[in-house]
Amino acid sequence: MTARCLAVALLALSSSLAAAGEVVARIGPTEVTSEEVRSYVATLGDEERAALEKDPSLLPQVVRTYLVRKAVLREATTKRYDQTPAVKAQLDRVRDQALAELYLQSISQPPREYPSDAQVEAAYEVNRAAFAVPRQFRVAQIFVSTEKRTADEARRRAEELARRARAKGADFAALARADTDEKGAGARGGELGWLAEEQMVPGIRATVATLAKDGVSDPIKLEDGWHVVKLLDLRQPSTRPLAEVRDAIAAQLRVERAKAGRQAYLARLLEDAPPAINELALSKLVAPARSPATATP
Repeated sequence: MTARCLAVALLALSSSLAAAGEVVARIGPTEVTSEEVRSYVATLGDEERAALEKDPSLLPQVVRTYLVRKAVLREATTKRYDQTPAVKAQLDRVRDQALAELYLQSISQPPREYPSDAQVEAAYEVNRAAFAVPRQFRVAQIFVSTEKRTADEARRRAEELARRARAKGADFAALARADTDEKGAGARGGELGWLAEEQMVPGIRATVATLAKDGVSDPIKLEDGWHVVKLLDLRQPSTRPLAEVRDAIAAQLRVERAKAGRQAYLARLLEDAPPAINELALSKLVAPARSPATATP
C-alpha cells in the first residue's frame, strides 16, 4: 500500500482520526491516540495493510489488538519486568536481531520504479507456461450409493436414471435434486462447478473428456457407487493475460531483487572482512561430556 493510499484509507475510516492526539481507544489508564494508530498502521506488514485498505472496518480490531498489547506493556514496565537480567538480555538480543533485519531490508529494497513495464512483460513471456490454465469442465452428477443397496440394485437404479437423464427434454437438475444420494450437490441440481482435468478422479475424467456439451454419460462405477455425469460447459486450455497477472509478477520481481540485493551485500561484507573463528577457544566453552564410567560421584 502506498503512503497516499494508506492516508486516504485512514481518513475514510472515521472522522475521529482527524484530530492529532485525540484519544480513540482506552483500557483502564491506557489510551491510544489517533496519531498512534496512524503510526502503528504504517508499520504493519504488506498483507495486513492491504487487508485494511480493502476492508476499513477491520481497523477497530487492529486498534483493539494494539491497545491490549500496550496495556500489557504498561504493566510489565511498571513492575520493571524489563529490567530483570534475563529479560533484559533477551530484549537486547531481539532488538539487535530486529535492527539488523531492518537494516538489511532497507539496503536491499529495490528502487521505487522497479520493475519497469518492459521487465514485467519480459518476465511474463519467459514464464508464460506458469500462467497456463488447463482445460476445465463444468459438470453435474447424479450419484447412486452402494452403501444401502445391493450391487445389482445400485447398478439398475443408475442405469434407469441415466436413461431418464438422456430422454428428450429431460431436466437433469430436477432429477439430481430428487434422486441423487449426494444431497449437498443435489440441492444445486447436482452441479459440482468448474473442475480442471486433474481435479477429477481418473474414471470420471476419462469419461467426461469424451462428452459433448450437454452430454450425459453412462453410469460410471467407482468405489463409492455409481455416477451419472452431465457436461454443462467446457473451457479450452488458455493462458492468463498479462493484465491479469501484472501486479503479481511485479511483486515477485521485487521480492527476487530484494533477495539478490541482500545476498550480494552479505557476500561483499564477508569478502571485505573475512570472519576468523578461534575453534580452539570455542571448544573450551563446551565441557566434554563424561561417560558414567568415568564420572566422579
